Amino acid sequence: MDITINLLETGMRYEGFLLVRSADQREGKTGGKYLDMNLTDKTGEVNCKLWDGTVPPPPTGSVVKIRGLVQEYNGRKQLRVEKMRLAVDSDGVDLSKLVPCAPESPDAYRARIEYPIECFQSEDLKKIVREMLRLAGDNLEWFPAAQRLHHAERTGLLHHTCSMLNTAEHIIQAYPFLHGDLLRAGVILHDLSKITEMKSDSLGNVTDYTREGLLIGHLVMGVAKLHEAAKNVGVTGEIVVLLEHMIISHHGIPEYGSPKPPMFPEAEVLNWIDTLDARMNEMEGIMARVPAGAFSEKIWSLDRRLYHPHYADDAE
Repeated sequence: MDITINLLETGMRYEGFLLVRSADQREGKTGGKYLDMNLTDKTGEVNCKLWDGTVPPPPTGSVVKIRGLVQEYNGRKQLRVEKMRLAVDSDGVDLSKLVPCAPESPDAYRARIEYPIECFQSEDLKKIVREMLRLAGDNLEWFPAAQRLHHAERTGLLHHTCSMLNTAEHIIQAYPFLHGDLLRAGVILHDLSKITEMKSDSLGNVTDYTREGLLIGHLVMGVAKLHEAAKNVGVTGEIVVLLEHMIISHHGIPEYGSPKPPMFPEAEVLNWIDTLDARMNEMEGIMARVPAGAFSEKIWSLDRRLYHPHYADDAE
């Protein structure tokens, strides 16, 4: 049986094929060079060190065969690589085993997005959302939601969006005063400009951020794209401003990139369910690799360690 990343244990020897998410040559404290790599399979990601400065970094998105020893560093599993080479065609590597993917197909997610759009009461809202999806293009089929942390997987952006739509439906039922269609539209549109903020291959592997992504970011880029979409379909008025505000404010506070806080209920809900869905997805991945009764390493994005409780099902 092939050993996957989620099954790695300290002291275990490992040999197998992994996908390169990032690889950089770095300089140690004594001046020696080494490779610092993050490699993935379908179950997760592991940091790897190759203490040989003569080996060039493998290209991002390539597949490498490695042999090494599983160690622990600062509470996290790490592979000390002893030998590495690029995979060749004759290896017969099955990429589907190496690429983290969303649990459903792009077509299934598309259908789940299309249904609420078709039910929108406002034709203007329907026109704007459909035009934004058209401008997003085919990249939406496989684009991840992030380079790291949450929904960093093939089709992750659609996964994140549909998960948020599901949560939004429950909140709309709990708080009937909300404008449901406005909230649903905000969920669908809020992250679409990540497609032009990041560079990703068709495997959902983000290789870098675009120049516009680094200088402007997907919130401001999203507002600009919404303005373009509204102009294309001839929609003006407050509905455009409301959607622009939802995009620009969905990170909540300036420290997280939003120049304006949410200033009406649907914008507030969008901010909270975006944060909730991102954190739950990240925590789900952490719980999958941490045994029951154990603590994770410190998670820098959360600034704390997480504990995996002994749930009743785990104890049976």
